[in-house]
This record gives sequence, C-alpha cells and structure tokens, in this order.
Amino acid sequence: MNRVVITGIGIHSCLGNDIEEVRNSLYKGQSGIVFDQERKDFGFRSALTGKVSLPDLKGVLGRRDRLGLSEEAIYAYVATTQALAQAKMDEDFIGKNEVGILYGNDSSAKAVMESIDLIREKKDTTLLGSGSIFQSMNCTVTMNLSTIFKLKGINFTISAACASGSHAIGLGFHMIQSGLQDQIICGGAQEVNMFAFGSFDGIGAFSTNEAVPVAASRPFDKDRDGLVPSGGAATVILESLESAQKRGATILGEVKGYGFSSNGEHISNPNLDGQVRALHMALKQAGLSTSDIQYINAHATSTPIGDKYEAMALHKVFGESRPMISSTKSMTGHECWMAGASEIVYSLIMMHNDFVAPNINFANPDEDSAKLNLVTDTKNTGFDCFLSNSFGFGGTNSSLIIEKFKN
Repeated sequence: MNRVVITGIGIHSCLGNDIEEVRNSLYKGQSGIVFDQERKDFGFRSALTGKVSLPDLKGVLGRRDRLGLSEEAIYAYVATTQALAQAKMDEDFIGKNEVGILYGNDSSAKAVMESIDLIREKKDTTLLGSGSIFQSMNCTVTMNLSTIFKLKGINFTISAACASGSHAIGLGFHMIQSGLQDQIICGGAQEVNMFAFGSFDGIGAFSTNEAVPVAASRPFDKDRDGLVPSGGAATVILESLESAQKRGATILGEVKGYGFSSNGEHISNPNLDGQVRALHMALKQAGLSTSDIQYINAHATSTPIGDKYEAMALHKVFGESRPMISSTKSMTGHECWMAGASEIVYSLIMMHNDFVAPNINFANPDEDSAKLNLVTDTKNTGFDCFLSNSFGFGGTNSSLIIEKFKN
C-alpha cells in the first residue's frame, strides 16, 4: 500500500485570501463573521455570514474559461492555483502525468436561481448562454477545474453535505494508497450567497445573535444558539510518497487514517454511535492509539444538539488521553461543503507554525463540553498529529488523521 502525503495547500475563506493571511487570523483568533443587511431585507431570520471576497479573474483566465465558473468554482480555482504552486506542479508536469481531481460540493444555488429568474422574466431559455449549465450543475468545480488545468486523472464531485470536503480527501487517500493514482487535487468549495442558505435559515439552524456578529458562532459554549453560514474553498494536493520524493517535493504532512460511517437514523440529528465508529475506524486504519492524537479540530458548528453529541463522542473515545480540542468554526462560521477540507488546511497551518488556534467565544461549558480539553486562547505549542471531524445531514461522518511526515 502506498503512503499518501500532502505536498500543497491553498485557501480562500473569510479568514483570508491566502495561507499567510489565514495564518495571522487563526493566530489572533480573529473572526470573519459579519452582518449582511441584504439578507435581512430579503426575509432571513438571521443576517449573519462569513465575509468572503469574490476574486476577479479577468486578465487571469480567458472569457471562455470564466464563462462556466460558478461562485464556488471561482473560489476553488484560486485555492487550487495556490496549492499547485506550492506543490510545484506546473502546466508541464500536469501535461505529462495523470493528475486527478476529487472535490466536495453540494450545491450551486445562485447559478440555478439566476437562470430560472431570467427565463421567468424573458420567457426565452436561449438568453441563458452556454455558461449557465456549467455553473449550475453540482459538479461545477470539478468539470471547470479539470478543463482549465487540463487534468487527465480521476474526475468527479463528492456530495455529502457538510462532510463533502473531508470525504473528498479520504477518497483521494484511498485512490493513491491503492495505486490507482499518484497525484490528486482534493478539496471542498462552498458558495456564500444567500440563495444557498435560505432553507437553513427557514428551519432555524442559524444563530440570531446579530448584535455582535463576531460572537455569534460559539462552539461548545452553553449559550450557543445556532451556526453561522460561511464558505470559500480549500485545496489539498495529495500525492504518493514515491512520487513526492522522486520529484523532490516538500512534504507538509502524511494522511494516516480515514474513518467513515453512516448513522442510519434521523436525517438531520446526529447520534453517538456513528461518530464513535468513524473515529475508531480512522485510528485503526492509521495504526495509532488515542494518545497519539495531540490535537482535534472538531466539527462543532455551534448548534445545541450537534455540539452535544460530538462532545460526547470525543469524550468517549479520547476521555483518558485528553488531546487539545478547538473548533475553528468559532472564527469562520460553518463553511459547509468546504469545511472538511478547510479545517485540514487550518490544522496544517497550525502544525507548521507551532500553535493551536483558539475556540473563541467559549465562556461557559455545558455538562458535555466541560469534559473536554478545550483550547480557548491561542496556545503556543507544537504538535505532530491531528484529527479532523466532519459530520453532515443524512448521518454521514468522516474523520481524517494527519501526521507530520517521518521517513
């Protein structure tokens, strides 16, 4: 079985537009959450959102390439460009190798809404233009990026709710481990526009603590009242160890384990058993014990029931070893389809800069979070091995374990 390593990362989120900006935000515990008056005017109960800039790709890509890019595909292009540059995979390398792409995405609401609104107004579908279909399909990221970067390997989208980005990395890990591919671009993307989140707001999933936006996302805190939507894109370049060493690539980490499960119960409520099984599978596959995991980036989205069950699962599995735990969603909000990928990037940034980002807005523990070793202020400490959790609607669970590379 091939060893699988990470040779490049890229990020475009509410914490920053590149690795350096994001590193500074993580270290400072700086939130990217704002109040969006447009959402309130539109009829949202909660107008909170992560603030993510939309890159202008004029002069970067030609019109034909830009035409089919949805909002989330634009974010993914920027993150992937960063990651490929760090991995030193240029056009010549990609042209000579079967580089694949597996990306997490589970909506393209804005493109669909704009198309339907135009048809309804003009009564003429031909006015949509040729780019509309490529923006509105759920595989908008992989179809666009595979074309733009001229990729020749595996090419499809993983749709698994808020675990999409994590499962994309996990599946890429298995593809390379089994020898089916040598290099895969993995990641997750999430549109930030209000059209993507109306239904979430309608079921009362969002925090309504609008008075102080940066304090609204409160993972594990007793007074949490819901998540804050956010998005962007994060890319992780996975590569076989043999490939990375052959070309002298810098190795940022090694993927050691991928645990997955389905709860098999309620469509939106979590359960303890499913999460625990995913955690145990990741540990078993990695050949590691609970004491080897030094830091956990929790899924914790700031919902009352979600955080409760994850705290219970973490205590059940890691209660004796008590690793450091924080949820970067306290700063980013819930980046949904991209979260499983972005939190790998955030954790890698921390690991390589010897600090643990804080779980901000944590003032009062509840009976479950009180049992965890939560980091509430930036902690200057090194760690060599971390785990990242991602759980989604439909009871889909994913746990990834990443370790500093050791020969």
